[in-house]
Amino acid sequence: MDITSLRVALGKTRRKLSFWRVVALLSMGALFLALAEWQADGVIEEDHVARIRINDFIFGRQAKLDLIDKLAKNKDVRAVIVRINSPGGTTSGSEAIYKALRRVAERKPVVTVMDSIATSGGYMVALAGDRMIAGGNTITGSIGVIVQWPEVHELLTRVGVKMQAVRSGPLKAVPNSVEPTPPEARRVIEEMVRDSYDWFVSLVAKRRKMSENQVRKLADGRIYTGRQALKAGLVDALGDELDARKWLEKEHKIPFKTKVREYRPRKPLLQELGLPGVAGGLLGLLGLDEVVVRLFAPSVRVDGLLSVWHPDTTIAGGN
Repeated sequence: MDITSLRVALGKTRRKLSFWRVVALLSMGALFLALAEWQADGVIEEDHVARIRINDFIFGRQAKLDLIDKLAKNKDVRAVIVRINSPGGTTSGSEAIYKALRRVAERKPVVTVMDSIATSGGYMVALAGDRMIAGGNTITGSIGVIVQWPEVHELLTRVGVKMQAVRSGPLKAVPNSVEPTPPEARRVIEEMVRDSYDWFVSLVAKRRKMSENQVRKLADGRIYTGRQALKAGLVDALGDELDARKWLEKEHKIPFKTKVREYRPRKPLLQELGLPGVAGGLLGLLGLDEVVVRLFAPSVRVDGLLSVWHPDTTIAGGN
């Protein structure tokens, strides 16, 4: 065989190898999608306890709400354990998850287990549990609502920048960062915060079987350890997930040996294909959700009423 023929043969071989490499990659992608679909929909035909996680900043994303509603309808799910590790989030998002979990509780028991932190909106979500369990050193509490905005108009004045606006009314688009906040605008915001705070207090009173006056003494924004929260009546017990399973066995006759299955929303697993999507999905399947958030989640601007311990204007990821 001469050199030219050898080069032609090698070229054909390389093309064939490249073709089969592409086929192999596509097959792996299809397998990954199938696994993701299976995990997202939770096709498990046996009695089990479902575990879901509420981590990081709470937005009340639709994917999470849809997942919770599916658990309510899934006859194979005997109970739901909610693991919470969140400083809170938007007040409306936390309320939405709370309500979704209470819909589950109408059909099957729900236990909320607080991990390192479950403050403000995280505590609001925990209130959805028929049993609230905290670690002894869990940070919880911070019952309240906050609205924050920066004011940089003095800085802009110093550098000779002035913002102009044409408004349909004097309270349109105020407060904002580029103008002083008029007293009437501040009063409107204060009334809105007070209304939301009153609702939060009434929710705690209802779920913890306290008077609103009792709750208000506890709900000045302070945080508590799990031990302090138990003494104040804000949680039912100290412990962890094992204690949640013991309670389910004792109170609802769900054997301790019943398998616990982790459920995650569909959205984080079925991202757009490409390196970030495939890598993020694989990390998600391995349980490395925090890595996915750090590497691939976009920053999101947050405005409005917040029930969060330490507010920030940009939050990555979240529920």
